[in-house]
Amino acid sequence: MLIRSNLPTLDRYLLRQMIPPFTIALGTMLVALLLERLLTLFNHLASSGSSVATLITLLSDLLPHYMGLALPAALCIAIFMTVNRMSDHNEIDVLCAAHISLLRISQPYIKVGAILAILSLLLYGYIQPIARYDYREGFYFAKHTGWAPHLQSGMFAATSSTTVLTADHVDHGGSRLKNIFIRNLKDNGKIELITAPRGLLTLSERDQATQLDLWDGQVVHLNKTNIADDHATITHFEHIARVIERSKNRQPFRSRGDDEREMTTPELLKSLRYGDPRISYTVLRSEMDFRLARAISVMFIPLLAIAFAIGRKRRKSVIGQIVLAIILVGFNEILLFGHSMAADGKASVWLTIWAPEFLFCCGCTIALLARSQVSWRHRKPTSLSRSSS
Repeated sequence: MLIRSNLPTLDRYLLRQMIPPFTIALGTMLVALLLERLLTLFNHLASSGSSVATLITLLSDLLPHYMGLALPAALCIAIFMTVNRMSDHNEIDVLCAAHISLLRISQPYIKVGAILAILSLLLYGYIQPIARYDYREGFYFAKHTGWAPHLQSGMFAATSSTTVLTADHVDHGGSRLKNIFIRNLKDNGKIELITAPRGLLTLSERDQATQLDLWDGQVVHLNKTNIADDHATITHFEHIARVIERSKNRQPFRSRGDDEREMTTPELLKSLRYGDPRISYTVLRSEMDFRLARAISVMFIPLLAIAFAIGRKRRKSVIGQIVLAIILVGFNEILLFGHSMAADGKASVWLTIWAPEFLFCCGCTIALLARSQVSWRHRKPTSLSRSSS
């Protein structure tokens, strides 16, 4: 967030006070939200032998989704902490005594909320749908690409129609093997036997299949038509890597757009106008209105945060924080519930989405106006007493 040099001095000061808590709150919330999903993804991908690069890619695809949750909350926390600290340090009283109203103090924060609301339209309407599909596609290929090994100690596994694999000891979710034996039937009438004391199964990102790495083993070639009379060819190796044959009947991942949450806003508008055989009109309409309502509500969060941040002197702002959190969480849950109700066709979007949106926006505006009038009344006797003295 850049502060232009041609902004008034008051606006530059107010914005500089808000940026540090906003950055800290946004980063902390993103880390907290991603941490739980990180553990879940790690457990799923470790069992299929996926690499760390796959995990990082999936987490990056999840980032826009959690950004949509963390951005409004971080904005509210940053403005509340900034204005509350200024109120405790009597900076708000000094500004009001200088005939600067609370509405004037709120202007830079309201502008920040408007900018973030516009950015939220891009986030909710384009970035999140694309990232959601990329995450689902990446997770699908991470779980289903190639031969997903689930070996057990002493178990024979047919990795293809011509190859059999077994190991005396298997650990780490079926990825680390000891005392491996592989029998492979060649097309030229040969039998290939591979033995190795240790091996590792991983998902090859380049070949999109399961890769088997073996160390300190040997390869034996036999003639399968006359094994007893043929001389065996033995080759020792320090390390070899073999790509296990991928399944021939593996289905590709579906195309984007089967879920309305994977459609961008222009695609939603097009489907609403011309229809979509895969998704009903009510589902498309509820998704479209839900995105718009969430983006518009971001613009009014600064008004509510400022109204609750200014409290009475010598009293802690714990109650204000609790009430503010209840209002924001409750409003978000009401929107989610209204979105599901409208998508199921049980109620109109005007009643389930736009009615709560209208009440929230009006409530935020009224709260700031009421707090501004209270601040004006508190400073008016002071100015009169000074003029009389």
